[in-house]
Amino acid sequence: MDAIAAASTTAPRARPRRTSVAPWLGLLPFLLYVTIFLVWPTLSVVSGAFRSEDGGFTLERVRALTDETALRALRQSLYLSFSSAALGAVLGALLAYLIVTAPPNSLMRRTVTAVCGVLAQFGGVTLAFAWLATLGFNGLLTNLFADVLGTSGTGSTWLYELPGLILVYTYFQIPLMVIVFMPALEGLRPQWREAAVNLGASTFQYWIKVALPLLRPAFLGSALLLFANAFAAYATAAALISQGSFITPLLIRTSLTSEVVLGQKGLGFALALQMVVVVAIVMTAYALMLRRTARWLR
Repeated sequence: MDAIAAASTTAPRARPRRTSVAPWLGLLPFLLYVTIFLVWPTLSVVSGAFRSEDGGFTLERVRALTDETALRALRQSLYLSFSSAALGAVLGALLAYLIVTAPPNSLMRRTVTAVCGVLAQFGGVTLAFAWLATLGFNGLLTNLFADVLGTSGTGSTWLYELPGLILVYTYFQIPLMVIVFMPALEGLRPQWREAAVNLGASTFQYWIKVALPLLRPAFLGSALLLFANAFAAYATAAALISQGSFITPLLIRTSLTSEVVLGQKGLGFALALQMVVVVAIVMTAYALMLRRTARWLR
């Protein structure tokens, strides 16, 4: 017993673990960036949507979202986002499949992937000008169609309406779908197809019974990301449509800058809060889909 006691007194005591603050210091610039450009604007929008002109609490601005103008803008925004997301998801998934089937080091695969990375970020005033110069009034193709087919040389107004926005939005939705959906296609292991073939499955049965069920969460999650991307887009629509506010982002612009209808700044806060709620719901569903996809991508 004396030997055990002596050993216990001479044995080094375990030092308490110290929490290192060095990793948190590296996150400070990112946390500061998120606070300034995400958290603070969101809190300002929430506060402005429920604050009256005298600084008190009110629900009047939120009730204004039930007006026909706000509801019509919301319906048009949802339709625009759903249409461009659906077209971009289907066409982008097909393009991503064609890229994945090419050899990893092929020039075609590397070129198309690089181009998609650039076009996915090609938006705003630059994209709107490109389409105006191509299909707008006196655009390149507009004048070509007028010379060849005898159509109007000034073109039509469809590019400046909802169909035109759907086409323009789909332009950057397709490359974005390629970027976010390619990892899921690359995650399909050849052993799964070999096992299905060994069990007597045809190529069609493999895609229906094995590949598509595995790719469904990734496809739906990518489509939700495209939906949120289109719903929150503003610069392209604002540059393409100088007048009119048939979607929510443009209605926010009108409420903040209109010289005809004054005192609508509060409605702009309420509309922005509405967009934040819609995007938050969509991105939560996207995160759940991404978590489900990550189970078999490991």
